Amino acid sequence: MEFFIDPSRCIGCQACVHACAHCESHRGVSMIHLDFVDRVSSPQTTPTVCMHCEDPTCARVCPTDAIKQTGEGIVQSALQSRCIGCANCVLACPFGVPRYLATIEQMMKCDMCYDRTSVGLKPMCATVCPSGALYYGTREEVAQHRREKPLGTFVFGRQVVKTKVHLMVGAATEELALDVVGFMGGAED
Repeated sequence: MEFFIDPSRCIGCQACVHACAHCESHRGVSMIHLDFVDRVSSPQTTPTVCMHCEDPTCARVCPTDAIKQTGEGIVQSALQSRCIGCANCVLACPFGVPRYLATIEQMMKCDMCYDRTSVGLKPMCATVCPSGALYYGTREEVAQHRREKPLGTFVFGRQVVKTKVHLMVGAATEELALDVVGFMGGAED
């Protein structure tokens, strides 16, 4: 089973956000949020979940080794007993996923409902998404019902990031370059 995100299908209903908060291990806090693509000109939203990088930058920059990755590749929230609230993980994540919650003094992020997925259940957000923007299933099921293809390779400047969660993109796309400097009209190499 794999996790797929199709932002073009997101209708902004926030069912995923509310379902995530009800996952038993999240203590009433949603680990997923919706981002507005271009709030000025469009109501389009996109769900933001942890992409579960193969080599998670958030874990590499943690000075207390509080962020762990399971054998299945799920990057978990910081261990509360080790998290010192430095927010290195928040700043390092190329996808902008981790959030530091001062009220509980811990970094929290989507853990793909590991308490559920580790026993064969779907993540809460994928069980309630009415449009299929969030989907948890096999690659074969996705291929049968979608024109887009799953992508798990992203380029941030010179850094190539491979992820466990897949973004649905056009059939011709092999990797997605997300260069912030390019968006800002910055200097070239």
